[in-house]
Amino acid sequence: MKDIKQPQKPQYQPVEHLEKARKGEKDLPTWTVFKIMSEFISGFEFLKNYKKAVSIMGSARNTLDAGTYDKATDLARKLSKAGFTVITGGGPGIMEAANKGAYEAGGKSVGINIRLPFEQRTNQYVKESESFSYFFTRKVMLEYASQIYVFFPGGFGTLDEFFEMVTLTQTHKIHPVPIILVGREFWQGLLSWIEQTVYEKNKAIDKEDMEIYHLVDTAEEAYKLIKELSKNKHLFN
Repeated sequence: MKDIKQPQKPQYQPVEHLEKARKGEKDLPTWTVFKIMSEFISGFEFLKNYKKAVSIMGSARNTLDAGTYDKATDLARKLSKAGFTVITGGGPGIMEAANKGAYEAGGKSVGINIRLPFEQRTNQYVKESESFSYFFTRKVMLEYASQIYVFFPGGFGTLDEFFEMVTLTQTHKIHPVPIILVGREFWQGLLSWIEQTVYEKNKAIDKEDMEIYHLVDTAEEAYKLIKELSKNKHLFN
């Protein structure tokens, strides 16, 4: 997808007061605490508007093969036509591709963005959005935004979000939700390592933990799986 823009490589700019707290300086200003609280409040209020939603995660870069972005657009388009709200991190790359599909289908195209001193502006296909100053407040919103979570290929951020969702499900901190990985070539190596090294060799997880997520290869497979899993009457309550 030629119209998916490449974000600039970020320069390291820590959140000043949180960096001080990490170094042992405990005088975190009260206004910072209230700002964090306000982000949680406004975020959850924003999410109340979406009762049937799918979150689509993936790389913010445009370095993946074009077919991967097309899959994200195609899946989002199908989901929007089926009445789902499509929620992303609001940025470029896979996020923009998914928002593009929802936008073109006339559906609800939502972005949960992060305010950064470099790039990461909300992409042009987001119709409704909420922005956050802190990654951890945004991450909580992304984790509680939807009833179904789809992961396309991505970097550390995508992997972090995937493992966080799996961990929350495994530890019963959230009700079980469908977690779908799209792209067999990208994900199979990681899933094989989890099975062979984490489970079989070290017994660090249980066998049923590997049933928390599903692997598919195409947008059509992902869509059919979502439609099937959506028959669970408790999923959208």
